[in-house]
Amino acid sequence: MAVHSWISLKPSGAPAYTRYEVMGWGVGNGAPAVRVNRSGPDNYWFGSRPERLVDRRGDGVDELIARIQAAVEAYPYPTSYRTWPGPNSNTFVAYLGRAVPELRLDLPATAIGKDFIPGGMPMAMSPSGTGVQVSLFGLLGVLAGVEEGVELNLLSLTFGVDVKRPALKLPIVGRVGFSRYPDCPCPPCPCPP
Repeated sequence: MAVHSWISLKPSGAPAYTRYEVMGWGVGNGAPAVRVNRSGPDNYWFGSRPERLVDRRGDGVDELIARIQAAVEAYPYPTSYRTWPGPNSNTFVAYLGRAVPELRLDLPATAIGKDFIPGGMPMAMSPSGTGVQVSLFGLLGVLAGVEEGVELNLLSLTFGVDVKRPALKLPIVGRVGFSRYPDCPCPPCPCPP
């Protein structure tokens, strides 16, 4: 019904990736919500294979990573977690996307919590940085963006249409239509199969 998102970073010359994610386990007992390197950068999540949403490499990536790390430090809910409607793991990753719009992050329709705008603000940039979002505490809202298309959020369930890569976005099912990943001409292709 829903997915868990996280971000993994590896600056040039770094020996390993650093994984940042938000988890609720233990938060009520004083554990931080933001976890670092809890597991590998692309480990399965309870038997589910991860799906890569963004892959940035090459010139300028270290500056991008520095800005993402600053956004992780500035996340307004480092000790809070609420499964529904947020703040949760998807709220965290959407926050990073808004803070670093060059990522052009399009979270899946099943990323419940992505529409929870921190601080109770009713309007923000879309997580991809290519549009605008209006949301009432992640429970009711609309989003329109070049990367996301048009989405309606009703009780944290997303109904939408992706115009750029034609598809319907539906609760539980997710994306129905063309793949979000166009044919990739780069060898080796960083896009998932």
